Amino acid sequence: MMTLDAQFRRTQEAAHDRPSHTAYPALIVQSDCTVLLDGRHPEQEAAADALSRFADLIKRPGDLHTYRISPLSVWNARAAGWTAEQMCDTLRRYGGGRAPERVAAQLTEWAGRCGRLSLEQRDDELCLTADDPQLLEALAGQAAVRAALAERRGASAWAVQPAERGRLKQELLRCGYPVQDRAGYHEGEALSVQLRDRGADARVALRAYQAAAVDTFYRPGDDPQLGGGSGVLVLPCGAGKTVIGIAALARLGCATLILTSNVTSVKQWKEELLDKTTLEEAQIGQYAGTRKQVRPVTIATYQILTHRSTSDQHYRHMGLFHERDWGLIIYDEVHLLPAPVFRMTAEIQATRRMGLTATLVREDGRERDVFSLIGPKRYDMPWKALERDGWIAEALCTELRVLLPDPQRYEEADARARLRLAYENPHKAEVVQALLERHAGLPTLVIGQYLNQLRLLAGQLDAPLLTGQTRHDERERLLAAFRRGEQRILIVSKVANFAVNLPDAAVAIQVSGSFGSRQEEAQRIGRILRPKRGDNRAWFYSLVSEATREAEFARRRQLFMIEQGYRYELVRWDAAAAAPSESRPAT
Repeated sequence: MMTLDAQFRRTQEAAHDRPSHTAYPALIVQSDCTVLLDGRHPEQEAAADALSRFADLIKRPGDLHTYRISPLSVWNARAAGWTAEQMCDTLRRYGGGRAPERVAAQLTEWAGRCGRLSLEQRDDELCLTADDPQLLEALAGQAAVRAALAERRGASAWAVQPAERGRLKQELLRCGYPVQDRAGYHEGEALSVQLRDRGADARVALRAYQAAAVDTFYRPGDDPQLGGGSGVLVLPCGAGKTVIGIAALARLGCATLILTSNVTSVKQWKEELLDKTTLEEAQIGQYAGTRKQVRPVTIATYQILTHRSTSDQHYRHMGLFHERDWGLIIYDEVHLLPAPVFRMTAEIQATRRMGLTATLVREDGRERDVFSLIGPKRYDMPWKALERDGWIAEALCTELRVLLPDPQRYEEADARARLRLAYENPHKAEVVQALLERHAGLPTLVIGQYLNQLRLLAGQLDAPLLTGQTRHDERERLLAAFRRGEQRILIVSKVANFAVNLPDAAVAIQVSGSFGSRQEEAQRIGRILRPKRGDNRAWFYSLVSEATREAEFARRRQLFMIEQGYRYELVRWDAAAAAPSESRPAT
């Protein structure tokens, strides 16, 4: 059987002497629902943009990018408004006018499962309904599904135990059938709040895409096709996801619980709420650290909710979900949602839920739980589209390959030691110094995973180090100095991956990371994407040890950004000359 690589090469060779790119396709669609994208094809950018709406990038050996169409990728596309015909048209348009019948049939079947099952409110009773009694009968025969059901209500409906609303959706999704939740939401405690529409701060005015995201989320829940009131909004870092959440809060006018990643983010949400809404400080509570304030709008961290002294204790702070009659729960950085919060979310499906994230990628594979418990992807703004409009900076990405000082030591080490040797390659310090000289004067972040490595760099560069061990007041002082331009270089650990507002940062140098984390790569690049005055560009450098596992992880880390249309230039560093030795597109 011909391999995918071989088939791709044969197609390219056959097209070599043809007069134009129209003679061969940008996509090769496989019968197993994998799709190959030719990274050299003149239409590859348009093809990748359309394909990524309903398929996931899996790998990219050289110019061959491999995507996979899955049930979840199709269901998310359907929730975002794509039809099966549009998806098949994409495969035909960029695949030479045809797509394998098996793929088109499979894609159409997956898409057709959306809307076959619904949760509805009937005479004050929650019911699961189906368009086919036999389908409902078969699913009710599954033990996990039957446990969430109460009594039969005719041939095409079952009463559902209200507390099982979320778990039922999870189990049905595992059976291959997404549920359209049309049971509606309770209003929650009323709250008088509006966006500020006067004053010097023009940022209160929503950008067109921000308004569209809010409208998409707010769509009434009785819409038979798309629903509304729960789901995930996916936008790039720096696109103003916080503003979107605040605008939804103001639109709904209800008590709101905001969950986010760390204490710094809690403070940033509060500052934005005071700046952009009519809320007063007494109406906003912080539930993190030593503060346990529960107010009409309360901002908490995932860490406080999941804190317990021992593994056999209960999560006492989970009671926050029931402290007030919340009408909206906002899950900031929803891709970080911990398992205990998933379990609690399964119990509160009558409350509107909004997920905000730059990437739905979860390294733990729980994207299906996000889909069933928070909601499907309602809005997805491509990174490159915002870059073209100037809403985020143009990011220039480079992978710098650095030779190890002692390759023999690496070869003789065990697997764990090899990773540390690759990540903490001392030659990387020389590259960092050269990059700082190249971008002298620009606000620069040096980001890494290993504290020993970062401490050495901080000493060599005479730059401050910010880690999870840094006291909160010292962290705030360092960040404020960086924002004011008093501190141009900041060494940061993975605490800077999320929710650190550094709008002027223009250069990021990644010296080590969390193995092949696609989400981390996106978040780190996101730290430098806020629009810049004047030259609206930013530079991201990933330092990778040559001929090591780190190079394999780097390829995986880059997948999400490649899918968004970014390209990495590969530069090999000549340590002896302290300069680049060659440059070409990354493979």
